[in-house]
Amino acid sequence: MHNPAWPLTLYFDGDCPLCAREIRLLSRNASPQRLLLVDISAADFDPLPLGLSLTAMQNRLHARWADGTWLLGLDASLWSWEAAGLGAWVAPLRWRPLRPLLEWGYRLFCRLRPHLARLPHPDGAARCRKGDSCSTQRPPSADAG
Repeated sequence: MHNPAWPLTLYFDGDCPLCAREIRLLSRNASPQRLLLVDISAADFDPLPLGLSLTAMQNRLHARWADGTWLLGLDASLWSWEAAGLGAWVAPLRWRPLRPLLEWGYRLFCRLRPHLARLPHPDGAARCRKGDSCSTQRPPSADAG
């Protein structure tokens, strides 16, 4: 396993309601010396300097150590929780006999994730309304403009 080069930068999709809930928990527990959070759904996010496409980043969770080493999928999740001091909650991700089943579950989640926009978002954004298609655009904030 990699020797951690803190901080770990986690690239997450803030438009995903379940992802946003997890990030809210991580951000309340992590210090910036251990975990930096970057929302890939932000209008000003550009993946090109990272050498990745936005689609690739949306299809699988990405995290990067300070030394440039990338973590993907379950490993990105595991180390993000470790960085927040919550590693005990994700300890099963370290259990090698379970990894094939956990990887299968993660791949299934990745396929279903785009459809999760129908769930309520922690920021209160109403994304799916009766008769409308499901939009992942956040409404303008009250203090904007």
